[in-house]
Amino acid sequence: MKNYETVFILNPVLSEEQMKDTVKKFIQVLTDGKAEVINEEQWGLRKLAYPIQHKSTGFYNLVEFKADPQLVDKLETEFRRDEAVMRFLTTALDKHALEYNEKRRKGAFRKDKKKPKEEAAS
Repeated sequence: MKNYETVFILNPVLSEEQMKDTVKKFIQVLTDGKAEVINEEQWGLRKLAYPIQHKSTGFYNLVEFKADPQLVDKLETEFRRDEAVMRFLTTALDKHALEYNEKRRKGAFRKDKKKPKEEAAS
């Protein structure tokens, strides 16, 4: 089993519930294929870098999982068949990416993290 991360963009005309159902469908494909879903994030409606299918926004989703390589082919086939998916990208993660993702999940890179208080000027 290898570690993978997939980011997919869903059509912005979907309702919030339709978007969540679509994400659940792809998670189900992974769990049916005996993959271990490590992390799932919904980044929400974001502006695209360039228009896709005449749309300038989309629902961004990230799923990090551990699976056999054959399952990635099946997942990507499901992405291609679903008209709600505008774009997707699946990448295999190396040890550095795994370490980075673990730090990111723990919030090590959050900008809103409180900074230590400055010492009072004497």
